[in-house]
Amino acid sequence: MEIHKTKSLQNIENKMASLEEGSLRYHVLESAKNFKSSWIELGRSLYSVYKDKLYKDWGFITFEAYTSKEIGIRKPTAMKLLRSYFFLEKEEPAYLRDDYAESVDASKLPSYEAIDLLRKAKNKKSLDAEDYHKLRKDIFENGKDTKEVKRDLTALIRERQELEPEEAYKKRRTATLKRFLGSLKGLKQEAELAHLLSAPLIKEAQELIRKIEAEIN
Repeated sequence: MEIHKTKSLQNIENKMASLEEGSLRYHVLESAKNFKSSWIELGRSLYSVYKDKLYKDWGFITFEAYTSKEIGIRKPTAMKLLRSYFFLEKEEPAYLRDDYAESVDASKLPSYEAIDLLRKAKNKKSLDAEDYHKLRKDIFENGKDTKEVKRDLTALIRERQELEPEEAYKKRRTATLKRFLGSLKGLKQEAELAHLLSAPLIKEAQELIRKIEAEIN
């Protein structure tokens, strides 16, 4: 997490001192202060702030401005926290219960980065239910850290692609066509604006663009 250790924590404590202790705004700051041990609570609080746009009531134009200036979290981290918390709420609600956190060794509590990787695994079509449950067990029961989980997930994806060469080929082909299409559109537009190609050639280029788009779709 990108909270600047001393200055940011001091700022958080100063802001907490000026707020009502039981308010949501106070609670979010408190969760940010105790981020490492309570990222789930911070994610829960930030989700409420984001969903209901409460940051506007507190004088911030955007959610990014609020998280950056109020609690010292940059947008990528804030969004990953939101995604990870929402994933638990939707897919693994049992792990949001207080008794889960109390029953697990603190060193084995999953990080928000690990949960974000699990979320990505859930959405990977190349991975099956068995793959997902193995990763879930490694995260929630075995306490694997983020680097290990990421390595395992990468290996699983690579293994599935090797087992399904035709699907992997289709993905590579589509990705290549999209890159080629983007370059072709850009060059065509440049040639048209600068009058570098004749009308028949521009027409042929447009026809080629149409055919590539049809291939992708």
